[in-house]
Amino acid sequence: MLPQDAVSGAPIRPLTLPRVGAIVASVVVVLELGWLLAALPGAALASDVTATALASWASYACTRTMRRHPAPLRRFWALLALTMGLAAAGRLLWTVDRLRADELPHTPLIGAVFTAGIVTGTAALLAALTAPRSMVGRARAVLDGVIVGLALIPIGWVVVFRDIAAADLDDPLRTIGLLYPMIDLMQLTILVAVAGSARPVWPPLTLIGASLVTRAGADAVYVSLVAHGSYAPGHPIDVCWPLSYLLIGIATTRPPPPTCDGAEEVGESPLPSWWRVALPYLPVGGAIIAVVLARRPTGQTPPLVFVGMMALLGVLALRQGLAANENLRLVARLRRLAYADQLTGLPNRLMFNRRLRQALREGPPVAVLLLDLDGFKQVNDRFGHATGDTLLSSIAVRMRTAVGGDGTIARLGGDEFAVLVDGDRPVAPERLAERLLAALQPSAGEEDVGVHPSASIGIAEFGPQHASHTDLLRDADIAMYAAKAAGKSAYRTCTPALRESAVGRAELIADLRRAVAERQLHLEYQPIVDLATGAVRSAEALVRWRHPRLGLLAPAAFLPLAEETGLIVPIDRWVIHEACRAAATWRALVPEATVAVNIAAAHLRRPDLIATVTAATATAGLAPRALTLELTESALIDGSEAVLERLAQLRELGIRIAIDDFGTGYSSLSYLHRIPATELKIDRSFVARLDTDARAYATVEMVTRLAGAFDLAVVAEGVETEGQHAAVTAIGCVHGQGYRYGRPGRLAALHTPR
Repeated sequence: MLPQDAVSGAPIRPLTLPRVGAIVASVVVVLELGWLLAALPGAALASDVTATALASWASYACTRTMRRHPAPLRRFWALLALTMGLAAAGRLLWTVDRLRADELPHTPLIGAVFTAGIVTGTAALLAALTAPRSMVGRARAVLDGVIVGLALIPIGWVVVFRDIAAADLDDPLRTIGLLYPMIDLMQLTILVAVAGSARPVWPPLTLIGASLVTRAGADAVYVSLVAHGSYAPGHPIDVCWPLSYLLIGIATTRPPPPTCDGAEEVGESPLPSWWRVALPYLPVGGAIIAVVLARRPTGQTPPLVFVGMMALLGVLALRQGLAANENLRLVARLRRLAYADQLTGLPNRLMFNRRLRQALREGPPVAVLLLDLDGFKQVNDRFGHATGDTLLSSIAVRMRTAVGGDGTIARLGGDEFAVLVDGDRPVAPERLAERLLAALQPSAGEEDVGVHPSASIGIAEFGPQHASHTDLLRDADIAMYAAKAAGKSAYRTCTPALRESAVGRAELIADLRRAVAERQLHLEYQPIVDLATGAVRSAEALVRWRHPRLGLLAPAAFLPLAEETGLIVPIDRWVIHEACRAAATWRALVPEATVAVNIAAAHLRRPDLIATVTAATATAGLAPRALTLELTESALIDGSEAVLERLAQLRELGIRIAIDDFGTGYSSLSYLHRIPATELKIDRSFVARLDTDARAYATVEMVTRLAGAFDLAVVAEGVETEGQHAAVTAIGCVHGQGYRYGRPGRLAALHTPR
């Protein structure tokens, strides 16, 4: 743990060798600044020596950082070290030539060394982690920088040389120096493009940007002073070059970014700011105005300005051509993204519908196979979505192989696929469905792992009854659900009978949505008798539907649809409230009477169940102990810890919990330890065989003893004959329910059976 400052509490960083070097270099720059401002003797030599020393130190610091940083950063630091080395060499040559000739040494050799440094510095920026990885992206960044640099040439000409005599401008050494600040700004533009839109920017890039700004300002002032003939070595502006090298050296003390493994980030890159996009083009307008202002009295444009503008036009044309090429590639990529499924590479729903419409325009024969994977949700729930995605990709490969050139396969979404068969393809849709089912059969290893679902396939062939592609897809969907109802891993072809049945089903669902609001539902109550006394002190509420067209419908005719569509929850709420109201009236005549209500699995998983039950009992004025909630084993087993906690809260309120259809679910014994139940209802399938099946008798007897061990009451369901009544009584069941004791009817009509 780092020691902390006694005043601020901030951690104190240890003085490592790079930090010591940065501190010493900073002191040297400060001393040089004082020397130059005081105009002490030897200021020019001190300036040259300091610049050479700082550039050499920065080169050493970059080399040392290159060795200790991760591999993806080594090229960046190596190129930066080479750039600083070239800067040190150029400053050394400058110093030697200046001392020998006693004038500003603008020689080709020095210019070549500094130019090489510009090339390596630009290459270093393009080697940064945030730089574009493609050649096109790097070329775009370089062109953006060149555009800015060239656009600033005429602007710089007007600013720097506006009051210089035309005769003095004939010296190329005076005018060519204007390129130095322009190149600095070019590199700064490339740095801005390389830094990207990520936040925060890696600190070394910020320090390098500050170095470029410092150097650009120094070069601009230097060129202006030289053009006006007022520069002398040892000028205070000379401190800016060592300062720019110092900033590079300080950048080496910063740690590498948290993630520099070279891997591309997963996710969508943020869009660049508008000013980043417009940056290369902002100076162009100023350059056009500057060209007009830079014209000499003779009407001629200075050669450097003319050449710069011609080069600018050429680079702009190249940049726009590159942008146009990128746009074309982007449009092609967007088309692929729009029409292809990203997981499997198959055409998506949009592309499938497009091809289907085209096939219908070209005319029959056209057929659609709609595939839905059986049990895929269980794969996701059990093994996770990553395994599910891998499975979908594998299944897509198998389907593509099975279909071959006989159809167009697409993934419509989730675990739903489709195949289009059109034109002169000779294969019959049924034959293609058989090939698909065979291809999806799991191998021995997949069978053991249990992660390979089967598929249900619906087939629809285009005919006069289809007005559009949506009608064809609807019929394929109808056939697919028929295949699922037939036991899954099968295919069915849509027929008029299936279509009529589906239409009737859809109409029934629509009617069911209005049933609660229009008071079409009503309750009937089947008595639950005390087998010892024959008294009726409890009843189960059973919902009925008075359909305006179909008449009275039993629960089996509409409750499965209600559960499938989610309408079971509002129906359950109505049943609970209505049963509580009726039970409160009945208890005025039979004070110990209770009423039982069935609760669907979907309602059991809702957190507002407790609020619904408490509101119903409170509104009716019914004691909570007079209400029993009946839950099937399958609903309980599929429940989570939250469901078990919800049942415990209901028991604390006094609500009774019954496990309905006991013995037909799974893991019954283990769940009896966890579910806060008060009674078991033995399934009617066991009771019905009591007269003829000794094993059924033993099962009922065993369940009764088990319930006694758990202090649970037992209700025998489906008692219809005297023999069954005698058997459950002899076994010791406490309560019985069935036609032997009474059929469902009005609660007020319940009476004690004979």
